Amino acid sequence: MEIRVQQGNITQTAADAVIVNLFEGVTQPGGATGALDARIGGLIRRLIAAGEFKGRLNETAVLHVGEGFPFRKVVVVGLGKSSEFDAERVRQVSATAAQTAAKGNVKTIATIVHGAGIGGLDVFTAAQSVAEGTLLGLYRYDKYKSKKDNGDGHPGTPEQVLIVEMDGGKLDTIRAGVQRGVILAEATNWARDLVNAPGNELTPSELARRAEAMAREEGLECTILGREEMERLGMGALLGVAKGSAQEPKLVVLRYNGGGDAAPVALVGKGVTFDTGGISLKPREGMAEMTSDMAGAAAVLGAIKAIARLKPRQNVIAVAPCVENMPSGTAYKPGDILRAMTGKTIEIDNTDAEGRLILADAVAYAESLGAHTIVDVATLTGACVIALGHIYTGLVSNDDGLAEAIMAAGRKAGERFCRLPADPEYKEQYKSDVADIKNTGGRPAGAITGALIISEFIDKARWAHLDIAGTATAQKARHYLVKGATGVAVRTLAEFVCSL
Repeated sequence: MEIRVQQGNITQTAADAVIVNLFEGVTQPGGATGALDARIGGLIRRLIAAGEFKGRLNETAVLHVGEGFPFRKVVVVGLGKSSEFDAERVRQVSATAAQTAAKGNVKTIATIVHGAGIGGLDVFTAAQSVAEGTLLGLYRYDKYKSKKDNGDGHPGTPEQVLIVEMDGGKLDTIRAGVQRGVILAEATNWARDLVNAPGNELTPSELARRAEAMAREEGLECTILGREEMERLGMGALLGVAKGSAQEPKLVVLRYNGGGDAAPVALVGKGVTFDTGGISLKPREGMAEMTSDMAGAAAVLGAIKAIARLKPRQNVIAVAPCVENMPSGTAYKPGDILRAMTGKTIEIDNTDAEGRLILADAVAYAESLGAHTIVDVATLTGACVIALGHIYTGLVSNDDGLAEAIMAAGRKAGERFCRLPADPEYKEQYKSDVADIKNTGGRPAGAITGALIISEFIDKARWAHLDIAGTATAQKARHYLVKGATGVAVRTLAEFVCSL
């Protein structure tokens, strides 16, 4: 789908559907909405007067017009209270309006830029948010649908979205904002495709192949380590998890070089392409969803895809350890002791606590490549879902400045993070009688101890951990968060790197 900026009057734009907006409490629409209302004979004012449209956030109304207009329907979207308006609300209403407008065999949608100049929202940010929200909201994973119409009246994605602006002086700024929004949204949707893919399609080798293809397309350096290379490096934790599967493990390393001789930032993502729990087998209920246990890998790969296009003056590496966690006669077992790349030994208490094991070797490898900052992303613990639900991503860090920088990037991207404590007393929970540490610290503070176990394999780098177990997928669609994979952390990580 193409998003194009053009100068013009929304009332005269040829499209199947046009989108305008209204703040809550407004009874006499002005600006582009007022002009369009006058063109269609006051239909919007009548809706307002009848109490059928109040402008509440993400409220929509559809008006079908007769012959003689260059468009066949008008979508009015509510912006909510003007005092609460921000970039995140632009993303939301853009998605909601585009989803509504796209129903009914629509090929072209025209929209205005929502809310520029309101509440300090600049034109660039508003335009970026329109592009992000539109592309994220219109995303669909229908690769395996014989019929693309899912019965919701939305048969497909429009071919074109036109962003229409009358003021020629704003066009360059709008185009620049839209370009940035498209980059971030397309990278997020690429990551969503990975997470939504079934486990029989997206094996560790296939995930590595797609990462390599993306790297080639974006001009990134790519190295993929196989079993033999990992054995030479002593990655006993990662290889221990992989032992139970017939699928070969892969360690994907992508490099973006934009910072000269500076040490890199490392983004490390958990890539368990299917997680049965291993010998500590998961319950049947919900196991089919464990195809999404590689959402951390998808996030860091999607982030470096966006970074390659945004071109910040930083060096960045993305590291994705890719395995299956399966039960078999060769699988690792509770009571086993694994030795990680750093030489530290780990007693296996539960084979379903495998993410921290593959990340142990992955973060150690990232630091061995010179990384001064390491951010790992993982669907790590059910404990984080219990603590924070499906709205906030858990964050654990050994550096206050790093934690705040990530949360600030999240606020810019519209993704919410909650920092959890990392007091050293928590480490007492995963002490082992027979090895250096255990791979679990028990049920209390499980999200914290799981994160701290990963930190045991980092020497000097500043570190942050993002637990996306509750936010990687959505069970119910909400504005631009469509049902299924969300692509969480892609945009935050890209914004974070660009902010450094």
